[in-house]
Amino acid sequence: MYVLPIFSSLIHLSFYMMTFCISFIPCGILGLLLSNPNGTASGELLEGTHFLQHRGQDAAGIVTCGPRGRFYQCKGNGMARDVFTQARISLLAGNMGIGHLRYPTAGSFANSEAQPFYVNSPYGIALSHNGNLVNAPALRAYLDEEVHRHINTDSDSELLLNVFAAELQNTNKSRVNDEDIFHALGGVYERVRGAYACVAMIAGYGILGFRDPNGIRPLVMGIRTNADGTKDYMFSSESVVLQTLGFKEWFDVKPGQAIIIPKGTMEPVIRQVVPQLSYTPDIFEYVYFARPDSVMDGISVYRSRLAMGDRLATNIINRFKSRHEMAKEIDVVIPVPDTSRTSALECAVRLGIPFREGFVKNRYVGRTFIMPNQTERRSSVRRKLNAMALEFSGQNVLLVDDSIVRGTTSKEIVQMAREAGAKKVYFASCAPPIRHNHIYGIDLADTKALVAYNKTEEEISKAIGADAVYYQTLDDLVGACSSPGDEEAGIPKIDEFEVGVFTGTYITGVEQSYLDYLEAIRGQNQRLKEQERHGIASILEDPKAEVDIGLFNHGDIVV
Repeated sequence: MYVLPIFSSLIHLSFYMMTFCISFIPCGILGLLLSNPNGTASGELLEGTHFLQHRGQDAAGIVTCGPRGRFYQCKGNGMARDVFTQARISLLAGNMGIGHLRYPTAGSFANSEAQPFYVNSPYGIALSHNGNLVNAPALRAYLDEEVHRHINTDSDSELLLNVFAAELQNTNKSRVNDEDIFHALGGVYERVRGAYACVAMIAGYGILGFRDPNGIRPLVMGIRTNADGTKDYMFSSESVVLQTLGFKEWFDVKPGQAIIIPKGTMEPVIRQVVPQLSYTPDIFEYVYFARPDSVMDGISVYRSRLAMGDRLATNIINRFKSRHEMAKEIDVVIPVPDTSRTSALECAVRLGIPFREGFVKNRYVGRTFIMPNQTERRSSVRRKLNAMALEFSGQNVLLVDDSIVRGTTSKEIVQMAREAGAKKVYFASCAPPIRHNHIYGIDLADTKALVAYNKTEEEISKAIGADAVYYQTLDDLVGACSSPGDEEAGIPKIDEFEVGVFTGTYITGVEQSYLDYLEAIRGQNQRLKEQERHGIASILEDPKAEVDIGLFNHGDIVV
């Protein structure tokens, strides 16, 4: 009796999938051009992926370009250490290349959706994208109906690449120059709306990086001077890669700005392609996603997290009315590893309460809020963390975490603390309540699955089993991350951020249909995964392709 409704629903959603696309975000992106024409870029790109592994644990890819303009590719699902073996990397020839690390979100799980993406026309272009396009449905219609470019995946990164390719195609020239590329990027900025930091490579020409007009996702460029005076150039999502690879000079690509590094001249050409609409980095980069040793847009992630802990402590003291009352209720501050450790330590210092490491982390288990279902998330928490009874037994503990999302992990951690003997368990979040989709980055959850959705702090406390929950205020979080800038050093003043995940108001605006789609596609992809797990080929929904059809993939080599 349920066959027809299910069949109808699947047909409807399959049609829906033909209309919309989704990106795989936030991710790690890299681009490298070596001055030595006989140099091999793949080795340092590989090293760079390891430094950005925290930005994407779902898939990895590198595409290089050889001296005759041929592209070489290695990509697939898994972490960098799994995808990039020595034998595979040794086959990636050329002194320039780009890389990508994918974070699993609503649309992503197939090998064919691993980046970089490639199109052969015009000229041969490969692109890595970190971000999300909120007007993806309109872009897909434009590419299909007006410029007749075929889109083969559910990734809006493929859309962005094809918009760029279509704009370059309009030059109708056998070879392009810098002006042609900047003009094509102008068309991209005109058509594309959302968050995007990109690195691209044009066969035989060079590499380029560009960033959306609001600067939502990060992108830095580094310069390394060699002993003979020549210079190498690198793009990266975070400064830590540049610093560790010896790029002494580096700076942020500004919102609306593009940088082209031609292979011939080896001189960067920098242009403000469109006016800067705002300078509003995604604040979640500083709360959770970036490495603490990175500096992005002139803001130290480490210093920001210290300030988060200090301001959170003030809020906790105010909740208890006085430091004396607080000290009677909290015996020890314990971080939830690893991102919150910096904030938790500063919070403990400010509170005047001992800081202890109460959880031992198994570093070989991935981040839990991106696990595909609640059962897997619960079991993963237990595999990921172990509570030491020595630090919990008979204590009133304050657990500090970077954020509370679904509440699944937080609830499990609170329960682990109680099982280890804690008398009372208070839970503090370095971020305000998350009540909305993170449309430019992390695929947090369906809105209704967020633990803070339509709940008070008291209700959230009950939901996760804590005696009380303490949240950072949004004003305090913004204050912790803000930078006064340094005009002489070229460091911008930043005191505004993309905070839609907390407020529901996004810097670029977003249609409700897109938010509805984000929630619908998760259900479809979960069904596809279940069908794959049981070896069932779907005839009602559009299954994911197993491999990318663009380039020969050295990742398929058996070694």
